[in-house]
Amino acid sequence: MVNYKHLHYFWVTAKEGSITKASERLHITPQTISGQISQLEEYYDVALFKKVGRNIELSAMGELVLSYAEEIFSLGNELEQFMQMQPEEQPSLIKVGVVDIIPKLIAQQILLPTLTMPRNTKMICREADLDSLLADLTLHRLDLVIADRPIPTNISTRAYSYKLGQSSISFLASAEIQDRLQGDFPQCLNAAPLLLPGSESHLRFEIEQWLSKNHIHPLIVAEFDDSALMKAFGQEGVGIFIAPSAIKEAVIAQYNVQYIGETDAITETFYAISTEKKVNNAIVSEIIETASTVLFSES
Repeated sequence: MVNYKHLHYFWVTAKEGSITKASERLHITPQTISGQISQLEEYYDVALFKKVGRNIELSAMGELVLSYAEEIFSLGNELEQFMQMQPEEQPSLIKVGVVDIIPKLIAQQILLPTLTMPRNTKMICREADLDSLLADLTLHRLDLVIADRPIPTNISTRAYSYKLGQSSISFLASAEIQDRLQGDFPQCLNAAPLLLPGSESHLRFEIEQWLSKNHIHPLIVAEFDDSALMKAFGQEGVGIFIAPSAIKEAVIAQYNVQYIGETDAITETFYAISTEKKVNNAIVSEIIETASTVLFSES
């Protein structure tokens, strides 16, 4: 079993960047810290640090161990803060997973009610791929997953998908690109620089089908798995990009871009996934209700 004192000395040393600085922070001798770390290395038969000149750096295994130590001691600090609170001060905890290709502004709008409720609430938000998040949901490490599709039919898990709503797609661009476009939408996209979602996104196929059906042939200059990065490049005038129409006004304001046009022939649908067939968690229920009635009220 891991010795948490040894792990703590390793963690502090890794954070401080040297045994000397760690000893100053912990008020113990460098020899003690070095000995404790050596015992941790011997126990697991790994080298956690490597010497680089007169300094030390984390080894590949050390980097991995540090990631676990960070989570362990972060949870420990949270526990200490929680236990010091009076019962009436202790917040309700909601743990949410967001699929990494969900637009950040959509996720923000869906989850914002969590932190604006009258009750004392704390949210822990994690971003990853759908398979990883569903695994954590099944193990009750998460209370809710926000996704761009329901639970895949090939995944066997006792969870339920709730449709939050859907949105048409808007095309946006910098003022410089808008000024160069010719004709009405969507034909103005012909030969125009276009930024697209990555090939793994279900939207990519829909967009390509829609372009082909309308005999539109843009110049595809880049593709992105991260929608926020796509918007950042669009802001710099690299090309026209897409965003859910439900948040187009927020995107226009945040990125200082112009509206080109939109189509309801291409839609993005968003889901909340929970292990509860009938949602009893008041916070989860409010998230689902607010998203359905406010963000996607025109769905």
